[in-house]
Amino acid sequence: MIIGRILGTVVSTQKDERLHGKKLLIVKPVNLDGTDQSGYVVAVDTVGAGFHEKVIVVGGSSARMAEGNKDCPVDSAIIGVIDTIDFTS
Repeated sequence: MIIGRILGTVVSTQKDERLHGKKLLIVKPVNLDGTDQSGYVVAVDTVGAGFHEKVIVVGGSSARMAEGNKDCPVDSAIIGVIDTIDFTS
């Protein structure tokens, strides 16, 4: 699992038919202190995440187990919107 922040959307008119109706979002991985990590992830939204919200993203077979993704060609899925992060250093 990774923590990320929603930066935008991906619109694709031609895609695998199993992805029709799925919202694709661009996620920027972040560190626990909120600073950006390198790279981006395109993930299927299963929870209704919004712009700039912090989210939990799963990958691989876990992404295909997320609600509504069974038998879909997805590698990353947003499975939660983060309200707060509390950790002890």
